[in-house]
Parts: sequence; C-alpha cells; structure tokens
Amino acid sequence: METLLQTLTDQFIEREEKYNAHNYHPLPVVLEKGEGVFVWDVEGKKYFDFLSGYSAINQGHCHPKIIDALIGQAQKLTLTSRAFHSNLLGEYAEYITRFFGYDKVLPMNTGVEAVETAIKLARKWGYVNKGIQENKAVILVCSENFHGRTVNVISFSTDDSSKNGFGPFNEGYKTIHYNDIHALADALKDKNVCGFLVEPIQGEAGVVVPDAGYLKTCYEMCKAANVLFIADEIQTGLARTGKMLACDHEDVKPDILILGKALSGGTLPISAVLCSDEIMLNIKPGEHGSTYGGNPLACKVAMVSLQVLKDEHMCENAETLGQYFRERLTALQSPFIGLVRGKGLLNAIIIKHPKKEAAWDLCIEMMHNGLIAKPTHGDKIRFAPPLVITKSQIDECVTIISKSLQILA
Repeated sequence: METLLQTLTDQFIEREEKYNAHNYHPLPVVLEKGEGVFVWDVEGKKYFDFLSGYSAINQGHCHPKIIDALIGQAQKLTLTSRAFHSNLLGEYAEYITRFFGYDKVLPMNTGVEAVETAIKLARKWGYVNKGIQENKAVILVCSENFHGRTVNVISFSTDDSSKNGFGPFNEGYKTIHYNDIHALADALKDKNVCGFLVEPIQGEAGVVVPDAGYLKTCYEMCKAANVLFIADEIQTGLARTGKMLACDHEDVKPDILILGKALSGGTLPISAVLCSDEIMLNIKPGEHGSTYGGNPLACKVAMVSLQVLKDEHMCENAETLGQYFRERLTALQSPFIGLVRGKGLLNAIIIKHPKKEAAWDLCIEMMHNGLIAKPTHGDKIRFAPPLVITKSQIDECVTIISKSLQILA
C-alpha cells in the first residue's frame, strides 16, 4: 500500500538507488523528455534546463537536424571498429580539421579519453621532437582543475573528493596556480616540461574566468619555452562562451585542442583531439586507439552538430544573451549573491549565506519553480542553458531565480 502512495518520481528514484551505483548526488527530479531549452519530468512538469548536460546540449535538447542525422545513420551503419575503414571517417576528419584549422584529428568517445589522448600525444612529442629523456616528461596542470576521473587524471587533481581512496597515483605532473603567470614562468624553467594543460575557464571549479590576456600570455610563454599549449575545451568550447572556442577570445590557437560534450549535441559520447602533423604523426599504428572512436554514427552526428552551431549563430546568441543574463542577475542586488561571473552562456553565482547547504536549498527551490541547476563546490551554482534560449526566456528565468532566492531570507 505504501508503494502505491509514492509519486512516480519517488518510485523511479527508489529503483535507481537500489540498483545503480551511488556515485552522484542528483536533484530529486526524474526527467523523461527534452526539447530545446526545456525538459519534462515523469509527472509532466516542465523545467528550464540550466545545466545542459554540463554543456553537452548546447544545441538544445533533441535538435531535429541532429536527431535526423542520428536516426538516418543508425539505420545504415553504426560501428566498424578501426580494423576497417568507413565511408564517413575521412569525410568527418576533413570536416572537423578544416572547421578548426588543424592538420589531423584523433577521434575518441568520452571527454576524459580525449584528455588522456592529449597527454599521450604531448609526452610522445616531448620525447621524439623535444628530446626529453625517456620517462622524464612533465606536464604542467592547474590547481582546482577538472579533466575527468580516470586514475591518471585524478592523479593531478586537487579535489580531495576525486582522489580519496583511489591511490597510488601517477607521476609526471606539476601543479601550478591557475591564472598565475609567474607560477607558469617558474615552472617552464624545467626543460623536461612538454605540455601545459589548461581549461580556458574552469567550469567545475565554479566558472572561474581568468584575467584578460592570461591565455594569450600563457600561449606565448609556452611557445618561447618549446612547450605545447593544450586547451581542454570540452566544456568551454563549441559556442558556449560566445566564441566557437573560449581560446578564440584571445586569438589563441592551442597546439593541442581537446573537444567533447556538445560535439554530439547531447546524443552520444563523442570527443576529439586536434593538432598538427608534427605532433599527431608521432603516434604509430597500435600505440593508441578505441573500438568506438571515429565510428560512423559519431562521424555523421558530429558533422551535423558542428554545422548547427554555425548555421544557427549560436556563438552570437551566447555572447549577447550571456551579457544580458549577467546584467539581469547583478541588477537583482540580492544580498545572497556574492558574485556573478562568467562568459557567454557559461555563468555562475556564488551564494553568500551562513548556511552551508544554502546553494543546494536554492537549487531545490528553483526546481520547484521550474528551473533546474546544480551546485558545485558547495556555494557556487552554474547557470548554462542551451544556446537556443531567447531573451524573453532569460527574463522568465531571472524571475524564477529572483523568486527562489526568497527562500534564503
């Protein structure tokens, strides 16, 4: 009898908790449908999605052109493995390398796989091209970074929750402070450094935007030291910040570019690593690969996903409405918003409140009022709606946020 009295939401959550690993702490909402900027739960309630799958759904939920490409290709051929050629891999490789201006692409699946790929490429380049002694290569990383959760990647994380209980960890990394030119200059004195891995904006850390000119200066310093500048644009790339790449804001072309998330418009895992022939061709057959990397389904979907971003002017929309959104949030003059920051439609607020769970409570209240977002690092809430959002919808969302803030009074 008790089960019959449960809501559908409770039933779904209870089942998931019983059979699924407890490695996430989601909001208590169960979604079953998405379209554009909206999602609907199993009770039929409609929400603005202000997380966008951590920026995987920049083009909006179930974009019709992307879904048509997905369905059409799924009915023809989905996977060959790289043991054979497919008719789409060459077309995709040409498309994406020309799109971003690189010689070669190495297609992978998840974001962290692409990060691992970039690390391997940088190390191999360091040994072959820079002449670093075998097993001595060092890659510089930043404090508060987030590049994924493989054992290798968490080895250079500064987030205890990612590391506790998972050691021993891998060597070959040196951590420096983010947005600190002097720290980079000092670290680059080590001749064994082969790469500098950086997020143009630190997303998981709470949308931390570096000082103007930071990326450009870092790039120039790396170039002078014969070190590869490696940009993790998995979350910041693909129109999210108002440019196709966040590095474009400072006219920086990374030596190694890492992409993922919105490369598929939120339909399946697709990632990519782009660089020059000088870097890429150091990896020979058998030295790196993936059964699903570059599969025909992914190739077709990725090309359409990129074209949608360009055709529908999503960079311009993110730039214009992101600035408007930050202005509207600032104008609220809420005593509970300590800071509004971001670029394009990748934004965050820092909650100013004595209660430790205030940001979580605010997200629950926003959920009740029809907008879903998630706290990160305790007191920060990331706001990243699909890039198809309109100005009037931004106004609606600011009204929801303003109303929800009253719960903190």
